[in-house]
Amino acid sequence: MGAEAGGAPQAALGKPLSPHLEIGAREGYRLWSAAYDDAPNALLALEMRTLSVRLGDVRGQRILDAGSGTGRWMQWAQARGAYVFGIDACHEMVLKAEQKAGLGGRSALADVRGIPLRDNAVDCAICSFTMGYLPSPGSVLRELARVSRCVIVSDLHPDAVRAGWTRSFRAGAQTYRFLHYEHSMAELDDCARRAGLTPCWRVEAALGEPEREIFRQAGRESVFDEVCLLPAVLITLWQK
Repeated sequence: MGAEAGGAPQAALGKPLSPHLEIGAREGYRLWSAAYDDAPNALLALEMRTLSVRLGDVRGQRILDAGSGTGRWMQWAQARGAYVFGIDACHEMVLKAEQKAGLGGRSALADVRGIPLRDNAVDCAICSFTMGYLPSPGSVLRELARVSRCVIVSDLHPDAVRAGWTRSFRAGAQTYRFLHYEHSMAELDDCARRAGLTPCWRVEAALGEPEREIFRQAGRESVFDEVCLLPAVLITLWQK
């Protein structure tokens, strides 16, 4: 999670079904935590297949998952020989991560704007689907740059946000929509520069055939070709 929540919206495939309730991210992920890992998530699948290729060999690296949720990136990196640590602001999500094999004692309840690590403690910090829950990226990027020489931020693409895609989930019969903020690429780059970071690469990833089955299982295959026309996930890497 992050200062408010972590992970990605399960139903960010368009506008949520009405009626819906708007909810803060911390409370939303508390409600969602028990079922969070149970269903495939198209945005997470897209991010994973895109970013994992870019990360390459992480053996021996110290990796921070800043907004770790239930430990998805921690599991991926640890399985490939990295030393991992995660922080999240939702107690229930941290507990889910702590229960996973090999991740016990690897997570802390903390805010991404106040990471409990010393300066330059890690080689790479990944902030996945967390920035959009915060009103400003500046304080987050400063803190990520303080603890790591390499910073990766991924989130719902601004074009998708402007097109009406939402961060939402269903619990029982109720649909909840997360309160969130749009951050442009220019805003992110400006805040990163002020934090002493230099851009290395950026990917604007669109959903594709590997995600079609997830839409089919969710009963949303009828909109799949349409949503593939927009970039869905924005991933940027900056370095000191």
